[in-house]
Formats: sequence, structure tokens, C-alpha cells
Amino acid sequence: MASKPDDKKDAPKGERIAKAMARAGVASRREAERMIEAGRVAVNGKRLDTPAFLVTPKDKITVDGAGIGGKMPPRLWRYHKPDGLLTTHRDPGGRPTVFENLPEDLPRVISVGRLDMTSEGLLLLTNDGELARMLELPSTGWARRYRARAWGKTDQYALDKLMKGVDIDGIPTGPIEAKLDKQQGDNAWISVTIREGKNREVRRALETLNLKVNRLIRLSYGPFQLGDLLKGGIEEVPNRILRDQVGHLVEIPKTRPEGQITAKPGKKPFKGKRSTKQVRKPNGKPITIAKPKPKQNNAKYGKEKSREIFGKGKPKKKFPKRTKTRK
Repeated sequence: MASKPDDKKDAPKGERIAKAMARAGVASRREAERMIEAGRVAVNGKRLDTPAFLVTPKDKITVDGAGIGGKMPPRLWRYHKPDGLLTTHRDPGGRPTVFENLPEDLPRVISVGRLDMTSEGLLLLTNDGELARMLELPSTGWARRYRARAWGKTDQYALDKLMKGVDIDGIPTGPIEAKLDKQQGDNAWISVTIREGKNREVRRALETLNLKVNRLIRLSYGPFQLGDLLKGGIEEVPNRILRDQVGHLVEIPKTRPEGQITAKPGKKPFKGKRSTKQVRKPNGKPITIAKPKPKQNNAKYGKEKSREIFGKGKPKKKFPKRTKTRK
């Protein structure tokens, strides 16, 4: 049975409903609380109206009438978000969203933080709400690196003032590192590094210097880089690397999740040689591919076969016989 936090001490221990939903990959804790307040969540058939509710593994949680699965192993994907997409699951205005443009075989995922509709670059996606929450916390101390193109003229002296932080809606930010890469006419290319990720922090920080950002690309989020990932492409972070980088934040199993695949939409098909270890179906079963026959060594054919295939070669030059001349 589900229990309220103020039940008797002998009641079974559990965890907050929002945390359980986040661990199951349904949504982040904050979004789960909004879903509960909207009356979309029920436990054992009883609709909830408050997130102050404890559940145990025996309780059945449903969202919009559909049951949620158990705790899945945390997984993380790098996604190259194009501009023009909203980082949200639903938009009342009908605008295109990130999650509508993901591969169909991808499990339900949530984003680690957000990128504005007009921003592009690296967006981390995960199936684990607890992992998303830990990666978003400023206390994690991970740097977010951007490259911004801003309309206006500036110099390094002005950009260095951002190291003291700025006020956004009356709330001071932490130090913002900004480096002028080049001034190209009326546009300046600037490399920016932040560690908190407040709403539109980079844009609003540069506005204090009379610079209007007209293009913003996120290059990295902590140790995870955008690299050469294609625009609109998505690639899963290998389990070993995930353990190394976030194993101190959440529990990551040593074994690789069954059927772990990498999807790269928009990339040209690979035409080179593949081994059975590199190619897997969505169900995790390897696809057997016949290996191409190795090239024949000319030495095996012998002289006659070699001449038949490659020709007899250039004929030797014949010089006329020298004749003795009589005196």
C-alpha cells in the first residue's frame, strides 16, 4: 500500500512518488510534481493530488492510465540539437520539438537542462530523471562551453568584466569566462564558459555589454563534447565512460544494458567493412556479415598465371648484333 509521510513508524518504507517516477525515466522530479498536481498520476488506482506521497516497489503507478516500468539502468545520449526545435515534450502552439525528432527506437528520455529554440549544439538526454537532476545541479561544478556570435563591437577588456558575474532578474550569477575569438564586421565571435546554467544566462550576460546574440552553439557539457556529431544526430555514451564520469553521482551497473545501440540519423550509410561486433539489431542480436575474400597474392599464381593477368611486361630491348668490318 502507498503511504503518506506522516504514517505510523511500522509502515513500509518507501520513496517520494516524484523520485520514483524520475528513476523510472518518466520525467524529472519537477515535471513529475506538475503531472501529479494536474491529476495525471494514480497509485493503485487512486488519483493523487499532492506529490507528498511515498510509494514502495509493490505499488502500481500509472500516468494517464498507463503503467510505468521499474527502475531502468541509467543511460545517456549526446544529441546535436538543430536550431528551431523546442526542448519540451509538448507544445500547445504546435511548434516542432526535440522529442518529436528523435529516432523511434529510442526509449523515453528527458533532457539534461534545456537549450533555447534558436540555440543549437550539444544537448544531453537520459532515461533516468535522478541522473538528469544531478547533472543540472550547480554544485556538480561542470562547465558548459558555448560559442556565441553577437551583433555589436567589443574587446577583451569589456568581456573580462563578466568574471565578476552579472545580475539576472535580481539574482547574481557566478563568474562567466568570455574570450573574444574574432571581430568580424559588426559581429563578434565569443567563447563563453558558465557553470550554473541559469535561464538564457549567456544571452542576457552579453546583453549587459550591448551585445545581441544571434547564434549560440553549445560545445560541451562537463566532460561530454559535441565533437563531430552531425546536426540532428544522436549517439549513446558507452556504459564504461558513463561509469567513469557519473558513477559518483548515481549508481551505474557494470554490465552494458541489453540492446544498447547507437543511432546517427542523417549520416550517410557506411560502405566499408564491418565486423559482427559492430553491427547489432535493436533487440541486441548480432547480424552475421560475410567477410570479403582477401585479395589474392600474386606469388601464389606463379609466373604463368601472373603473366596471364597482369601481362608479360615490357619486352627487353634488342640491340643489333655487332658485325666485324673488314679493313
